[in-house]
Amino acid sequence: MIGLFWENFRISLGSILANKTRSILTALGIVIGVLSVTLMGTLISGLDRTFEKSMAGFRSDVLLVSRMEWFSGDTDWWEMRNRPRIEEDYGKKLLARSQFVEAVAPVSERGGSLIRDDRRIDSRFFGTTTSYLATNASTEIEQGRFFTDGENRSGARVLVIGGDVADALFPNEDPLDKYVKIGNYKFRVIGILKKMGKFMGVFSMDNQATMPIGTYKRLYARRGWMTLRVKLNTEDVEIAKGDVRGVIRTLRRLKPSEKDNFGINQSSTLEAQYNAIKLAIGGTGIFITALSLIVGGIGIMNIMFVSVKERTREIGIRKALGATRNMILGQFLMEAVMICLIAGLFGMGIAYGLSIIINNFFPSSMPIGLAIGAIMLSLIIGVVSGLVPSYRAARLDPIDALRYE
Repeated sequence: MIGLFWENFRISLGSILANKTRSILTALGIVIGVLSVTLMGTLISGLDRTFEKSMAGFRSDVLLVSRMEWFSGDTDWWEMRNRPRIEEDYGKKLLARSQFVEAVAPVSERGGSLIRDDRRIDSRFFGTTTSYLATNASTEIEQGRFFTDGENRSGARVLVIGGDVADALFPNEDPLDKYVKIGNYKFRVIGILKKMGKFMGVFSMDNQATMPIGTYKRLYARRGWMTLRVKLNTEDVEIAKGDVRGVIRTLRRLKPSEKDNFGINQSSTLEAQYNAIKLAIGGTGIFITALSLIVGGIGIMNIMFVSVKERTREIGIRKALGATRNMILGQFLMEAVMICLIAGLFGMGIAYGLSIIINNFFPSSMPIGLAIGAIMLSLIIGVVSGLVPSYRAARLDPIDALRYE
């Protein structure tokens, strides 16, 4: 049995090498199919990891109240842009009027630059209260401390900076209790946030600088976006969301007939959009894979029919020398399987190289199960596409085969 296997292997390999160009062109469909399925799987795996890490700060029990919905649908952008501001005092009133609210952190945000001596970095400035830590699970103090209620009330010029800011402005020293400038004002660094990485591998979450909202208002007055981070005390998010919505509508004096002029956003909104994108990417990958494998399988079946026709006399001679139908069947079936296997390995090799490049943007790696599945798929395509031509070769009459010109 082993001797027969190696004999068929030798003959099949010889036939493939004797027709290199034809074999390569035939295998291209399988290469593209395996490349597509492994690359899409790797990409989705990387996206899943990145999304999970990025969503760490968006807790399911935290609502974000702002002027705009993240995904507004048919709402006109200019209409949202001109809506009234979200006011800071909404937070205190929400705490007083809603039984579902545990903590509220008003957050104002704008861009700007931080300067220390001849070093400079563009940053995102956040003005907030001490409740910010309770409403943001991804914010952890690595060194130093967060500001106090007293510092917030007095408008103290203190900053808690992100890891990128610390690295850029204090590359070889401890930033704590040292000063940086925002415009003409000096701020003392009192804390450094633990690094969070990039949101979806694109936007850095470590270039922020957080200050007391009292300080922010003195510096920028009413400029910048205001968002309320609302932490709930219940797992029934939809009921709590409805209650919060009712309070905000009352605060904004909206009539029952008027639609909301604010947005209440939550992590499930991002998750739904992400799943839709992932489904689209996966669907595209499956379509390309299926099309490539079908075309590749048909190509291999066609070339195996040609090979059988070209080697009819060889088949007749082998049968005359005692080769059985199963031996002929195995020979041509192995040839089809070998073409698909080599193509599958080549496609997976390309996908692995590209996955290393993808890893520079998303922390990803090729799933072992997917790689094994891709190789098994290429073997199955080889068996299916080679079975009919191999069966026809095995059924050839040796006398007719020897007479074939």
